[in-house]
Amino acid sequence: MAAINAGEPSDNASCVSSGETMDDSPYAPLPPPLAAAATGDVEALRRLSESMETLLRSRDLDFCSDAKVAVGGREIPVHRCVLISRSPFFRALFKAGEGVKVVDLREVLGGGGVVEVGGEAFMGVLGYMYTGRVGQVSKGACECVDEGCAHIGCRPAVDFMVEVLFASYVFQIPELVVLFQRHLLDILEKVAVDDVLVILSVANMCEKACIRLLTKCIQIVVKSDLDIISLEKAIPLEIVKKIMDMRLNLGFTTPESVGYPDKHVKRVLRALDSDDVELVRMLLTEAQNATLDDAYALHYAVAYCDSKTTGELLDIGLADVNHRNPRGYTVLHVAAMRRDPKIIVSLLTKGARPSDLTFDGRNALHISKRLTKAIDYYRCTEEGAVSPKDRLCIEILEQAERRDPLLGEASVSLAKAGDDLRMKLLYLENRVGLAKLLFPMEAKVAMDIAQVDGTLEFTLGVSSNNSTGKKRSTVDLNEAPFRIKEEHLARIRALSKTVELGKRFFPRCSEVLNKIMDDDDLNELAFLANATSEERLLKRKRYMELQDVLGKAFTKDKEELDKSTAISSSSSSTPRRRDTQHAC
Repeated sequence: MAAINAGEPSDNASCVSSGETMDDSPYAPLPPPLAAAATGDVEALRRLSESMETLLRSRDLDFCSDAKVAVGGREIPVHRCVLISRSPFFRALFKAGEGVKVVDLREVLGGGGVVEVGGEAFMGVLGYMYTGRVGQVSKGACECVDEGCAHIGCRPAVDFMVEVLFASYVFQIPELVVLFQRHLLDILEKVAVDDVLVILSVANMCEKACIRLLTKCIQIVVKSDLDIISLEKAIPLEIVKKIMDMRLNLGFTTPESVGYPDKHVKRVLRALDSDDVELVRMLLTEAQNATLDDAYALHYAVAYCDSKTTGELLDIGLADVNHRNPRGYTVLHVAAMRRDPKIIVSLLTKGARPSDLTFDGRNALHISKRLTKAIDYYRCTEEGAVSPKDRLCIEILEQAERRDPLLGEASVSLAKAGDDLRMKLLYLENRVGLAKLLFPMEAKVAMDIAQVDGTLEFTLGVSSNNSTGKKRSTVDLNEAPFRIKEEHLARIRALSKTVELGKRFFPRCSEVLNKIMDDDDLNELAFLANATSEERLLKRKRYMELQDVLGKAFTKDKEELDKSTAISSSSSSTPRRRDTQHAC
């Protein structure tokens, strides 16, 4: 986004463009002496603005800051005198809390769960307070991952603008509120109707300051295909009522547009709200002709319930995972909009088709890309760093479209284990444990779906509590094969499913784990049961040493990555794509 003033044109309309020029001025040209003086004033103001920007963005000058604002997992050094002079909000905040050193942005802004101001948006507002200009933000902060998108009305662009709008309203910077309200009005026709609800909610929170924006959003939603349940989940009830009344006045008569579904459907949805899948089953039994598809129950669970409830509903096996709702969305389309990788994997394993298109020609991958911020997608790629959920959703859907999971054994080590159940269990424990360390987000997705609540051997066989609250006994590797307990066999099945899910949806991670598990030093650690007591002790010690080294290495890498991210997001430099195991 190019730097602009509140009345200065921008050369980049993808995120923010003032829409004004200086050529339409109604005033006559200044006499030469006055024009020269005015030019000098403009140059002085430009230099002052640049100096203030240096004060804000240069880490070499952090020593002169006297407060910090915590946002997005980092603390941004600020100068109270600047914030106090530019914002009545900060004036009252610092006066009431004399001596305050750190301000938590989430606490002071609130937002009621509707909007959370991120680091890029806050830096945009902060830059304006320091320099008088809406300056540059990191490339990709208001761009999605879809290369075919103009980045005018995609979700990252919308999020950036509503975050700046809301922060400007709370900080009481009216000229910035006016500017970004105008930008949002200019792009509303290009915004997906589901994202219009986000703009509507924030405009409503800004009250009279954004009445034009609120009115325009309501007009768009009234004419849309959004049903009353979607509206009630996203916007205040008084606005929902207003929209319903306007639809009736316009003659809309479909059940989805004017009111609630029938009584039975409402009972099913209420049961899902209570996470009571057993009650859902009972309701289906009572109503002989009713089905989950009639109630679009799976769509509802994927959109609004937790992943556990969604998984239980899937396990009933009475819903079509490729069923379309009245808007033409399959369940996978809704899951892509929610951006939960675990739900997406669960649907794909149950037969959801990634190739199905919405009525306007989008598949789940396209939806996911349009919702994902480019700067987040390319930022977190180092091994040991947690992958963003949005990035995982895209990778999972891309892999599902390719349909080329790794075949055969997970690695040479597992092949060597052969039919020895003890060796296979130990191998699986170690592999999943390493996955937790190296690829925590990917491992969590696979383990949750496979219902693996932890690993044994990776923690040297210490007992842990499972999700049911019962103690799980440790594996005695000296037991004869015929004495291995049923729970150990069940655990082998669960761990194997975890590895298979990893192979299918996270092939790059699986390849890394294969190399580690097949390394000679680590490979020996998978056969502790064949060693003497002294050898087992030495190998376990070696195992713990390697675990410690890996942990420290990835912790250091993450610290370096966070440091470089902080610098990148506070400057105008373009984030580079890193050539790592996660690189595209």
